[in-house]
Amino acid sequence: MNKPDRTQQESLTVPPPDSSHHPSPITHHNPQSIRINKFFTQHGICSRREADALIESGRVTINGRTAKLGDQVSQADAIARDGTVIPWGQAFVYIKYHKPVGVTTTSESHVPRNIIAEIGHPERIFPIGRLDKDSSGLILLTNDGSIVNEILRTEFGHEREYVVEVDHPFDEAFLTQMAAGVMVLGSLTKPCRMERVRANRFRIVLTEGRNRQIRRMCQALGYRVTGLHRVRIMHIGIEGLHAGQWKLLTERERTHLFLAVGRPAG
Repeated sequence: MNKPDRTQQESLTVPPPDSSHHPSPITHHNPQSIRINKFFTQHGICSRREADALIESGRVTINGRTAKLGDQVSQADAIARDGTVIPWGQAFVYIKYHKPVGVTTTSESHVPRNIIAEIGHPERIFPIGRLDKDSSGLILLTNDGSIVNEILRTEFGHEREYVVEVDHPFDEAFLTQMAAGVMVLGSLTKPCRMERVRANRFRIVLTEGRNRQIRRMCQALGYRVTGLHRVRIMHIGIEGLHAGQWKLLTERERTHLFLAVGRPAG
């Protein structure tokens, strides 16, 4: 999904009980109500398409009765999935985005092609970490401020994987030196994993995230980075996302993310 669908305001007129195309009369509606599938996306549970599938399979209830597609809900309603009530509250969202080259990882609205404007999400989100303007690939965004440091803190050793191209072919000594650590801005980088892809391209897995770290490591060894693409953050990969696309993390990705930072999975 590139941008969330715009939700049209439903009529406040109570529909007939046998209508399957309008919100159920059992649910109280008000101007602050939203579609049931949007409730799931706002709470960071799943995409609207996934929510529709849950609803169609009869796994979602509103105030104890089985939900239908198009139902509207408000904070007066109790929404449950598989019998477990989902509490109303701040709607945390967790997004993965395939950042193209040229997009700047900043929340500053005056910056051309800033990442927030490029995504256009209705919630106020912000990026977790950075990815250089000249780099492409995976970056996570959220409105959950408490999870940012848990992901970024170096001592947790969370992996980030990149595919990097340099300006001329390298030898095995280059791979060995990079893996062992390179002196950058007065201190040695942490050991990392290296793998040759082709004569001038390699994969690198880091557990720290210094500013422009890979570019500076390569420069210290006499190479200039001509292409840098992040393909993975922890267990979350970029597969299935085209440049410029974003989507909510799946339930499995969120569960593993919470476990990795020491949060309850439920």
